[in-house]
Amino acid sequence: MPRVFKSPDYLLLGIITMLLVLGILTLANISAFVSQKALGNTYYYLKHQLLYGVLIGLALGLILYFLPLSFIRKWSPLALFLNLVGLFLVFIPGVGVGAQGATRWIDLGPFTFQPAEFLKLTFILYLATWLASRTEKISGMKESFNSPKKKEFSQTLFAFLFIVFLIGTMMILQPNISTMVIIFIIGAVMYFVAGMPTWHFLLMGAAGMGVVLLLILKGGYRMKRFIVFLNPEIDPMGMSYQLQQAKIAIGSGGLLGLGLGMSRQKFGFLPTPMSDSIFAIFAEETGFIGAFCLLLLFFFFAWKGFHLAKESRDRFSRLTAFGITFWIIFQSFVNIGAMIGILPLTGVPLPFFSYGSSALISELMAMGILLNISKYASKPK
Repeated sequence: MPRVFKSPDYLLLGIITMLLVLGILTLANISAFVSQKALGNTYYYLKHQLLYGVLIGLALGLILYFLPLSFIRKWSPLALFLNLVGLFLVFIPGVGVGAQGATRWIDLGPFTFQPAEFLKLTFILYLATWLASRTEKISGMKESFNSPKKKEFSQTLFAFLFIVFLIGTMMILQPNISTMVIIFIIGAVMYFVAGMPTWHFLLMGAAGMGVVLLLILKGGYRMKRFIVFLNPEIDPMGMSYQLQQAKIAIGSGGLLGLGLGMSRQKFGFLPTPMSDSIFAIFAEETGFIGAFCLLLLFFFFAWKGFHLAKESRDRFSRLTAFGITFWIIFQSFVNIGAMIGILPLTGVPLPFFSYGSSALISELMAMGILLNISKYASKPK
């Protein structure tokens, strides 16, 4: 089936636009009280998100939408390398910025940014480029007893584990375990989708679970979060306070919600209402109906993104579209799952909603690439 140039997928564009607009409106509502209390300016956080998140993200996303996919593929290794340099720079005094025991940001004067948030995108692009090249090479080999295919598969596995080990080490030192886990799972699933042996995927899964378990046992606050997950009722005014308040917020919404702007939990009761806990506030104000509609939006995004990956005719586009879609959906599931208690609290932001310019810029850049890929999808039969 020939590839043809066409307009972007307008339904996908509409879903992305709705998620972005809904996220901005939700943040505008929640951030007013927090901004006024902390800085004496009702609109500071909203303006910061619009100027340094939405505006920059849309500009970069538009550039990536018009760039040839071959150009993006060619320069993806350099993008990952520069991102790894950024991860190293956070440890340099005077450049890196720490907060609450973590060193994750780089200070650029007017604003700071978090290299780990961009790593999700650059890692997906690099992995799509690398796996596409490896699978193209391996698929051209003939199978035999002494076939070099097995050697190529082994080399691919060791190379993949090396880059994951390098990234993981930097994430642990920051520390930023939640982002490390998300990146590792995205990489492992892309590795499996690329057609690598199933036992590689199972081996990586077992090793990853072992590492995460070890980090939980060694990390004080991570162990507390895990204990709260196993026993949500423990210490409701201490360890499980955030989870209990999130459940109160979601439950208070009922079927139709308390109404836009009418949340009670955002007035200092629920911790991190602009970032980790923003879904709970959204559900409190819009109720079950609003929360269900938001989940439907993410479901339709997943459907369009995975369908786009399926109908992409080259390996790089297919793997990139799959990786980006899986990233957004998986991170949304982790955030929402933590708020309703089916997953441990992780501090993972909700895509398009949570406050944080670095995360939003990275997500909008990814949307530019996804819409770029949709231009070159196969014609429907």
